Amino acid sequence: MPVQPPQDLVSVVIATFNMGRYLPQAVQSVLSQTYSNVEILIIDDGSTDDTAQIIRRWDQHERVRVYRQSNGGQAQARNRGVALSKGRYVAFLDADDEWLSHKLSRQMPLFANPQVGVVYSEYECMDGEGRALPKPPTRMYRGRVTAALLIDNFVSFQTAVVRRECLERHGAFDESVRMGDDYDLWLRLSAHYEFDFIPQPTARYRVWSGQMSKNYRRRYESAIHTMRRFLERNPGLVSAGQIRAAWAHTYTGRGNNTLWHERKRAAAMQDYLRALSFRPHHWPAWRAILRGLITARAPQ
Repeated sequence: MPVQPPQDLVSVVIATFNMGRYLPQAVQSVLSQTYSNVEILIIDDGSTDDTAQIIRRWDQHERVRVYRQSNGGQAQARNRGVALSKGRYVAFLDADDEWLSHKLSRQMPLFANPQVGVVYSEYECMDGEGRALPKPPTRMYRGRVTAALLIDNFVSFQTAVVRRECLERHGAFDESVRMGDDYDLWLRLSAHYEFDFIPQPTARYRVWSGQMSKNYRRRYESAIHTMRRFLERNPGLVSAGQIRAAWAHTYTGRGNNTLWHERKRAAAMQDYLRALSFRPHHWPAWRAILRGLITARAPQ
């Protein structure tokens, strides 16, 4: 019978804030992995719910380590988890999400390519009660993905596994980024490493009312700031045409959210026009303008 090569240790960082309701399911989804060489680092970022009582169940667990700190934000909590971890690879899981049991077994073989720094995958969606929700397929990319990432953050946080040396050489999460710190990280790493993916879902992402990511305006403002800073620090990494396409896509997306979530037609039209200033033939912006003029009825 052939001898199986030893599994590299994967450190799984779960930063949690007032997620006592879902945390046990997230932790159990990691402990149930068919890839067994994992450690879990739970960073309680100053929770005020029943998290303190819930995490006591893992105080003596051989594969789970629990740390508590004053509230410092998700980037700080994630960085503490990375700093305390021991694995050659680091993965992340939000406390309200879950992994599928085969996740690491499917993803880890892709790191046989030494150029790959990040492996991610498709994912499923569920509601607050764990019921499946419909989700369109994610368009994913492998290899050098910076240009594609500027257009869309297709690397789902709860599916990503990162080679530790990437974080040691180029830093982990920027604690000055209050929303979208993962996007900032993926862009920075994409300048130096290849990305790869598994087309099958390996995680379940929870869509519910308590999500930080539902703040659409802050999300876009943060993404725009991240893109500008990245491009300033990496001149010539992507072509001028790719940059124009990225800005056109971003401002069209922000316009759509401004129009349909905030019902602010004038502000949305400004974003559409800005998108067209970067790429006059950007059809999604023209289509959005037409739809906005026909259907929007919100006060300005």
